[in-house]
Amino acid sequence: MKNDRGLVGYGRNPPDPEWPGDAFLAVQFVLAFETGGERSLVHGDDRSEDVLTDLYASPSVIGGRNIMVESIFEYGSRVGAWRLLRLFAERNIRVSTLCVGQSVEQYPEMARTFVAEGHEVMSHGWRWIDYNMVPEDVERDHIKRAVDAITQATGVAPAGTLTGRPSPNTRHLNVAQGFAYDQDCLNDELPQWMVVADRPHLVLPYSMETNDNAFSGRQGFATGEQFYTYLCEAFDFLYKEGKKQPRMMSIAVHDRLTGRPGRASGFERFLDHLMAHPRVWIARGFDIANHWRERHPFGERS
Repeated sequence: MKNDRGLVGYGRNPPDPEWPGDAFLAVQFVLAFETGGERSLVHGDDRSEDVLTDLYASPSVIGGRNIMVESIFEYGSRVGAWRLLRLFAERNIRVSTLCVGQSVEQYPEMARTFVAEGHEVMSHGWRWIDYNMVPEDVERDHIKRAVDAITQATGVAPAGTLTGRPSPNTRHLNVAQGFAYDQDCLNDELPQWMVVADRPHLVLPYSMETNDNAFSGRQGFATGEQFYTYLCEAFDFLYKEGKKQPRMMSIAVHDRLTGRPGRASGFERFLDHLMAHPRVWIARGFDIANHWRERHPFGERS
């Protein structure tokens, strides 16, 4: 097996991103829309969902439904997403939305709202599942189905994708599909070029740390205050570093997690903390990808 690990990176001399407005930091907010894409017998699965359910010690029900877990996901599309959209709109913030294809198919109005309010729609796969367990031909079909569902609902084809739980096949299948970038990467704080299937491909960094997934099962963040504190500490450190070497910060929230009032309050405070700082570029994924492609084309440091 070929060793294609990316251990080296930019090292001590990363490129100057040249962010617009001489920003010290580019910040991308990511809002996940996954309701209806999770595992459930009503979706043809053999068990209920047990990942990011926000229920402590709630394993999958094999061969049965977990109505409480289903209702948690439904809270995201019924309440949480609208609350978070309001918080962003009040501050004129545009974000990247991760849209599961099956979720969009069942609730196209949500995806249309994202586009109408100026947000980016990214593909989050056809299903919200672990694609390590999916055959390559099925995953190829799922990638196309997700793109078709999003494009049909919104009239906009997604430029970027983030699977979340990708397989070793995911990236080359995404390149074949024609995505301009993907975000299945946790190894850096700046975009990077890769060669995938003999083609240059741009990858943006994502984060599982500045991410509300730690609310799940109450094993990490238990309160909005804790989430606020962690986001502020990460932002403040990167902002300070960014005065000498600009970076990128990806912040991910889920409608069913941060959309809850006790958590949204902490997230709202962080938004105000960020907005009080000058020279921060709040950008969507395709904004960052387009900027990097223009300022740092493939081959410059490859």
